[in-house]
Amino acid sequence: MTIKNTIIFFESLKIKTTKKSEIKVYNKFIDILSKLENRAFNANEIKSIETELDNLNLSSNLDNKNKFFKKALSKFENYLKEVFSLTTKGHYTNLSVSFGVLFGVVLGVLLGQRIEKSMALSFSISMGMFIGAFIGKRLDAKAKATGNLL
Repeated sequence: MTIKNTIIFFESLKIKTTKKSEIKVYNKFIDILSKLENRAFNANEIKSIETELDNLNLSSNLDNKNKFFKKALSKFENYLKEVFSLTTKGHYTNLSVSFGVLFGVVLGVLLGQRIEKSMALSFSISMGMFIGAFIGKRLDAKAKATGNLL
């Protein structure tokens, strides 16, 4: 399936549904594909992208479209990250904040043994989120500066 045909496919799906969660996924796919279409790729890279779109088997009939297309979007984003080092806007920020919360919980539990648990936990989670957001924003800015941001 070509990039243009895939965009048309998601536009038609978007017209057929009224569910906001599905429309959000379709719009994200359309946005990524439109930005890929505007980038300068050689013939082999375009063929590789189209092969990956075929491998996602997007035109199959499904019971739970939203879940299927979310997984397909995730796989496609991972493919773009691995093969072309391309990321979407906010990718590193979301990832870093998640890790910050995770490490904040661990730190809060460890500190909670020495001081009041609820105070230590809330403080460490908020600090983890802050540090994660800071690191993620810097990585997103670096990706944008190098031209690897979609």
